Amino acid sequence: MINVALIGFGVSGQVFHAPTITSVHGLNLKKIYTTSSEKKEKAIKEYQGVEVVNDLNNIWLDESIDLVVVATPNNQHYEFAKVALNYGKHVVVEKPFTIESKEAEELIKLAEEKKLVLSVYHNRRWDSDFLTVKKIIHEGKLGNLVEYEAHFDRFRNYFKEGAWREKNVPGSGILYDLGAHLIDQATNLFGCPKKVFGDVRIQRQGGDTIDNFEVILYYPNLKVNLKAGMLVREELPHFILLGDKGSFIKYGMDIQEGKLRDGIRPVAVSDFGVEPKELYGTIHTEINGEVIREKVVSEVGDYTSYYKNILNTIKGEEELVVKPEEARDTIRIIELAIKSSNEGRIEEFN
Repeated sequence: MINVALIGFGVSGQVFHAPTITSVHGLNLKKIYTTSSEKKEKAIKEYQGVEVVNDLNNIWLDESIDLVVVATPNNQHYEFAKVALNYGKHVVVEKPFTIESKEAEELIKLAEEKKLVLSVYHNRRWDSDFLTVKKIIHEGKLGNLVEYEAHFDRFRNYFKEGAWREKNVPGSGILYDLGAHLIDQATNLFGCPKKVFGDVRIQRQGGDTIDNFEVILYYPNLKVNLKAGMLVREELPHFILLGDKGSFIKYGMDIQEGKLRDGIRPVAVSDFGVEPKELYGTIHTEINGEVIREKVVSEVGDYTSYYKNILNTIKGEEELVVKPEEARDTIRIIELAIKSSNEGRIEEFN
């Protein structure tokens, strides 16, 4: 058994990490850290047998803890990950990795020196729709891909009271939040871009941090357009893929988050990551000289795959899938997008 300590029991800890960790055989969620009495009560109720602590020394000094998961506000990721590594713990950091890419680089070097596993929770590589997009691209069903567009839109024309993500603090706003997902997915497909353009805005009146962005990644013969906003009431496509033989359009978001928010754990139902037919995307292309237009059955999503890989990497049985260098590059692209927007020009990725 690999003993796990979860630092933070907010939305990320409650919805994504704790339910997924406890669904992976071989991982033992031993401790949860929170200073909130309300969250402590919730953790004790939902995870009987797990020790809930309000002093981080109960984690750092516990030699039985193998893996620390940092699921705190973004501006604490670097600090807690660094301490955990220095105490000899393997580390998973909730995305975004860090606020600045130089912090990410420091953590990577420290993990290498300590010979410890360091990864970032880019779970949306295991979204059903993204896995479907990946399969379509790798099978060449659209011919030469010339344009890839991905959206992560919401409609919330008000501000959540007390939400740190909506305050003007380092790492807040949807570019670090939703943008990190979109950028990681794109670079997982295509690698790092040659150039980056960014247009970041505050669209809601009275807002303090970024709530709309457009990031364009430039590759040879390929344009990648990533967009998100908080004032999108009418549903737009989640994915748009254009190739010289055809197109693929996909609406709707992966269903796993919704099930997790409803309190359903991955091990509780057999169809946890199976999308309903009404969410299938549409492909319109030419294959072997025949033009087809049809629905594409979505691949099965599985967030537990992330933690299964972490477990097997710690055991020395697999190669790490979400490498910290990739997560660092995501932060670098965010930095360049902000710089591009501020200076009104396209930035070279280096």
